[in-house]
Amino acid sequence: MITRLFGNRKTAHESTAETAGKPAAIESPAAKQDAQPEATPGGLFARMKQAVTRTRESLAARLDDVLAMTRAVDEEALGRLETALLTSDLGLATTTAILSELRDHARRQGIASGDELRRLLREQLRAILLSPPAIEIIAEHPPKVLFLVGVNGTGKTTTSGKLAALCRSEGKSVLLCAADTFRAAAIEQLEVWAARSGVELIRTRQGGDPSAVLFDSIGAAKARGLDLLIVDTAGRLHTKSGLMDELGKMKRTAARLIPGAPHEVLLVMDATTGQNGLQQARLFAEVAGVTGIVLTKLDGTAKGGIAVAIALEMNLPVRFVGVGEKLEDLLPFDPDSFVDSLLGDAAA
Repeated sequence: MITRLFGNRKTAHESTAETAGKPAAIESPAAKQDAQPEATPGGLFARMKQAVTRTRESLAARLDDVLAMTRAVDEEALGRLETALLTSDLGLATTTAILSELRDHARRQGIASGDELRRLLREQLRAILLSPPAIEIIAEHPPKVLFLVGVNGTGKTTTSGKLAALCRSEGKSVLLCAADTFRAAAIEQLEVWAARSGVELIRTRQGGDPSAVLFDSIGAAKARGLDLLIVDTAGRLHTKSGLMDELGKMKRTAARLIPGAPHEVLLVMDATTGQNGLQQARLFAEVAGVTGIVLTKLDGTAKGGIAVAIALEMNLPVRFVGVGEKLEDLLPFDPDSFVDSLLGDAAA
């Protein structure tokens, strides 16, 4: 059933106009070099469960009447489930696909109880989230270059710092590139996160050439034999043609210096925007070659179902989720933990 429907699956280092085109000098932030994300008690499931509390609570009042039933599930019950899923921002297309499959199952085999309906719903949500494979790309010629894209306000710069810390905790050597030169606050903010995460940063002045600072950053990362370069790009909308053109120029610069770069382009989305963010994501996917999603502010919304809509309607994997403001509050996305946290413990 599921396979048929959803398929398989400062301490910053400055690069000024005078040094553009030359690798920037790097000074190690020694005082912060051993910084690591704080301990995260409770494990991934516990943290994911806490993050989706608001979404789960918004579902609970509507799902209880359906999922606690002991009699056979009928069309009226499925209609109430449909309303509950729409309220959690799965979106019309995703909700329609799920309900169509459930109705088909009910016609062919029946759905004997609320527990069975919960199980079937869990299977479908999990299958959708696993359909676009979340495969980490390994760069044949290091460093791996990862672009973070998105509009201002989604948490892109913050995510850059948190992701650097997470990768460091996994034993990777990381360099940050402050390529959002259109917004002075972005450079300053990334400096703070670089210090917190204990990684080095290449930057330029506000209004500098993003491709030039990227050029310097790649040169520095290659010279030092680093594993990963994380590039914080300027916040941009599809209507800002100059910014979109600049992103294209940056991608060409990266590809010229390292074969296959950028190896990943992660779109940072604000979960609180729900379906509005989904339309934004479609536009970025068209022009930026997005390979995955970082869903931020998941802990502050009842619209967590957007993660499912992204997977089904865009065929893009959610790679990471932001669940708070602390350094360690970026989690690798795990579909099983997400679905179990959303619907409660798996039925026996």
